[in-house]
Amino acid sequence: MNPFEYLNSINMTKTNIMVDDIAEKQYLPFMVNRGLSYFADTVGFANEMNQNHHLDKRLQYEYLINIVSRNKRFSKWLKPTESEDLLIVKEHYGYSNEKARSALTILSSEQLNELKQRLFKGGRSTTKSKH
Repeated sequence: MNPFEYLNSINMTKTNIMVDDIAEKQYLPFMVNRGLSYFADTVGFANEMNQNHHLDKRLQYEYLINIVSRNKRFSKWLKPTESEDLLIVKEHYGYSNEKARSALTILSSEQLNELKQRLFKGGRSTTKSKH
């Protein structure tokens, strides 16, 4: 089962879908808590489970399914964005995200501008200019 099925059972159906050990192993408390953290009425419950992460998965799930009120809760999950400078360093040096972040701390703005010029491929701009 994916985390969205657990979120749906906690938020909407109120049907306990953790019926066996396999379902308990597939339960990802972090993902469920993250999904609940987007809403003002459930963020406190998600935080409580984050603080009590040592509890069994079944106990965490049953706490949430019984304490969260029934409501439609849907949101887009936030995803990290990469800066243009990070992408340039990764492309030029072939670095991973972690190495590129480290390199950005020591590169000057002049060096970054030089890398941008080296990697510039040309072409039309996507922004409209007034002539």
